[in-house]
Amino acid sequence: MTEIRDAAADLSRFRRRVLVVVGVVLVCFGLLAARLTYLQVVRHAELAERAESNRTAIVPVVPHRGLIRDRNGVVLASNYAAYTLEITPGKAGKAADLDATLDALAEVVPINARERRRFHQLRQDSRSFDAVPVRTQLTDEEVARFAAQRYRFPGVEVNARLLRSYPQGEVASHVIGYIGRINQRETVAMEDWEDEERANYRGTDHIGKLGIEQSYERVLHGQTGVEQMETTAGGHATRQLARHPAVPGQSLTLSLDIKLQKLVEDMYGERRGALVAIDPRTGEVLAFVSKPTFDPNLFVGGIDTESWKALSESIDNPLLNRALRGTYPPGSTYKPFMALAALETGKRTAQKIENDPGYYHFGGRNFLSHPGGLGGVDMNRAIQHSSNTYFYSLANEMGVDMIHDFMAPLGFGQITGIDLLGEVRGVLPSTGWKRNAYRRAEQKKWHAGETISLGIGQGYNSFTMLQLASASATLAHGGVRFRPHLVRAVHDTVTGAVVQHMRPAAEDLGYAARNVDVVRNAMVAVTQGGTGTRVFAGSAYTSGGKTGTAQAVGLSAKARASGKALDARQRDHALYMAFAPADDPSIAVAAIVENAGFGAASAAPIVRRVFDYWVDGKYPNAADMAAVQAGTSGAPLGTPLLASEVEPRSAGADIADPAAGD
Repeated sequence: MTEIRDAAADLSRFRRRVLVVVGVVLVCFGLLAARLTYLQVVRHAELAERAESNRTAIVPVVPHRGLIRDRNGVVLASNYAAYTLEITPGKAGKAADLDATLDALAEVVPINARERRRFHQLRQDSRSFDAVPVRTQLTDEEVARFAAQRYRFPGVEVNARLLRSYPQGEVASHVIGYIGRINQRETVAMEDWEDEERANYRGTDHIGKLGIEQSYERVLHGQTGVEQMETTAGGHATRQLARHPAVPGQSLTLSLDIKLQKLVEDMYGERRGALVAIDPRTGEVLAFVSKPTFDPNLFVGGIDTESWKALSESIDNPLLNRALRGTYPPGSTYKPFMALAALETGKRTAQKIENDPGYYHFGGRNFLSHPGGLGGVDMNRAIQHSSNTYFYSLANEMGVDMIHDFMAPLGFGQITGIDLLGEVRGVLPSTGWKRNAYRRAEQKKWHAGETISLGIGQGYNSFTMLQLASASATLAHGGVRFRPHLVRAVHDTVTGAVVQHMRPAAEDLGYAARNVDVVRNAMVAVTQGGTGTRVFAGSAYTSGGKTGTAQAVGLSAKARASGKALDARQRDHALYMAFAPADDPSIAVAAIVENAGFGAASAAPIVRRVFDYWVDGKYPNAADMAAVQAGTSGAPLGTPLLASEVEPRSAGADIADPAAGD
């Protein structure tokens, strides 16, 4: 019996174990079935997409950047294809191995010391997975040599790239600007962009950094396309599955006349300064000069250390756009606007005579004018012969706030709204401005003596040449103001059709025509018996203008008279503002030559030749050009050239690798 009971107990235990095993197996199969159902039903779409992505790759197609041309169709910025040798640091090994990689590469493709330094500088501003260029513009022979040795260099590739070029070199560099590699700061800033806009820069290595290239970045860039490629397990493309082509960036036509721009830059020579020329009938900017300039081609592939140091540490500050960001006292070029203010506010009539004994006495001191004085002067003669005394007394009668309120609508001390980023406001003083500008209570108060020098464009007055040119254009056009602008039209790159015309609306400041005529006639008298007579002798047209001399530094009258304290950069600035032809102005100009002395001797001769070019189709000959550059010219020397026969730098000029050489 005992044996029977033991056998029954063993059988019962066996059955329980079998049931447990069967239960475990069923649970496992249930879990497997549930997992399969979840993967194949619930997550089917997601996993199918992931599987497809393992087989395919989405490659961005960078669009061709739009071209930039001047008003006559001369190319100012274009693209060209070239082979570029690039290293992706994250794929090339440790940072310490990069120099060894460069050494080995140099045995296959020449790499000079400057290119090495540029590579290391660019690598510091790049992410480890960004391709960093070592050489641009490889020859076919160099590409072939590298291709044969490519297996030795992980993370090193030769890629065909579209590179930006600026055929005019240094000409108009501050206006055109340049593109450069996207740095880490810009990458962080892009994170705040809308998703669609950020996606448009996938695969893009460069972005506009300055000038038109920066201001019209979205227009010039275009729409990034995509290619869907089938890839191997190792990530190598085998065939194209689908393609959505990139849309090229739109092209721009500027209002600049590049031949005029180059003429002005050549006339400045080695001198520093700025000139802005505007069509008063439209607000189009015809020339926008800042001297010295720089070569924007240096920045496209990443500027090398030596070139950057030379530009950034130069005492002449060639990277400063003096026309847009340089502020200066306007000197006597301010006087025509003071005269218009007097007429419009009723403070003076054109016929009122003021005595100019050579000084203006106020507050216990003499403010100097012409030595010996001019005697009795009305408004016309005061402008023609630049009487300081007349305008000292006028400023005192008007007061700082009345002057401010009249000058602000003309654009002085205001943002003009030109289509370039980085414009500065300058200073148009008022009692309110001074209260906000200074901290100590005694500095906040406006003193009556501070008003006197405002009348001759000195004191706290500080404006850009863009503001002075814009105000001059408004005066030339009878008080009708246009926003100055550089882009004339936007074109579809593929069809060439005009997408948009840039035509700012006119703003009539409401000046009485008779008051404008008084001032403009006085400015014509400046060139016909006044301070600009010698320079404009023999011109085939009539123009109106006003010379100006502005202090670069504040010095006592005694120190200024002695000349001992005046080194080259303490001397007065030379200015000239003008318009032509006088009866129907098509151009208005404001120019400054830094530390050059009298406006009639240095600035006016430049403007004369600008008018000769624009109005009369003449271009200075070599001897005349040399005299202008030396600051020793008056009216043009010899027989001028025909402007139509002078060509700007060829748009097909060879583009050399800026890093070539050492």
